[in-house]
Amino acid sequence: MKLKQLLKIVLINIYHNKMRTFLTTLGVIVGTATIFLVVAIGRGGEAQVNEQYSRLNVGTIMVMPAQRGRVLDPLTKEDAELFQASQNIKMAFPILNGSGSMKYGNYSSNASYYGILPAYLEANNLTINQGRFLDDTDESKRERVAVIGAGLAELLTDGNPTEILDKTLDLNRRKFVVVGILNRMGDSGSPQGFDDTAFIPYSAAERYLLGTRANPTINAIAEVNTVQAAIQDITTILNANHLRGGSEQFRILDAGSRLVAAQETARTMSLLLLSVAVVVLIVSGIGIMNVMFVTVKERTKEIGTLKAIGAKKREILGQFLIEAVVISLAGGILGVMIGGGMVPLLKYFEILAIPSLSGVLIGLLFSVTTGVFFGFYPAWQAADLNPIDALRYE
Repeated sequence: MKLKQLLKIVLINIYHNKMRTFLTTLGVIVGTATIFLVVAIGRGGEAQVNEQYSRLNVGTIMVMPAQRGRVLDPLTKEDAELFQASQNIKMAFPILNGSGSMKYGNYSSNASYYGILPAYLEANNLTINQGRFLDDTDESKRERVAVIGAGLAELLTDGNPTEILDKTLDLNRRKFVVVGILNRMGDSGSPQGFDDTAFIPYSAAERYLLGTRANPTINAIAEVNTVQAAIQDITTILNANHLRGGSEQFRILDAGSRLVAAQETARTMSLLLLSVAVVVLIVSGIGIMNVMFVTVKERTKEIGTLKAIGAKKREILGQFLIEAVVISLAGGILGVMIGGGMVPLLKYFEILAIPSLSGVLIGLLFSVTTGVFFGFYPAWQAADLNPIDALRYE
């Protein structure tokens, strides 16, 4: 019996049992669509993580208190200078962090501010949309000037950020002139959220806002391949210069390890969802097996007739196996199509899904494998029937 004839018999049988075939295929459709979407969402999650951390130098090392509040022997501006003297560190600068009321005209908001040195711009890949960034003159003269994030500028001007440029911002009852507005950055992967933050000179934050409450953190920049050596240098310097608590009172975090951890989390979630989809396919495979057993019982006399007129065992096996594969492959194709159709819906719910050829191939591979695996035993049972017993079957 030729393959063309086998396919014709299979398609006729499927056509005459449309509803049963559809219900059997439903599990494969759901499972394949789930696999397709899981792969797409996984790729989207990894793309989001990479995009977020692309704005943060992966050679960045953050040194901060191990717990909130003042530590026994806090970091100082001099520590940053000692860090920068290390041959493994390209750049190091202190950062002061505070929060308070910010008011412009009739609008006000509680937001964070950061006292920074001009080097902060280069280290964090910040770009100016309007105006300018802070410079060395602002720092040396303790100028009361500020650069604000795009989100904060829009909030304080009711969506007209240009209005606030070169105007006075009331920050904790201190007047600061807004000299620049940043480009929108989104989630940068940094502990600092850039869009809703004001940046002022380090010296101005220390003198006019924080005073004795100044408790800086330090950002250090190293080459990617010297990050671990730089961390060791920082630990040694802290132990030597902070005798009341040493390095144990500080947390030392590097952006590269945070990126790897975030990527691993995204992959773990994708694998978890993928395992759920595989379970769905296994359940649907059991359904295929059950239907194939029923089909074998219903067509026992037909099988006996075919064997009596010379049909070979492999031809009977092929007929039922092809039927299982056709059902699962059709379900797989429909599942991929449905999964692709759901991508725009996920986008509406702000879930990034990136369709890929690998998602299509994995989905179809799983669906066909399900059909072959669970359809083989019923097919083998049909092929193994004794023709005389099959013809006598009632």
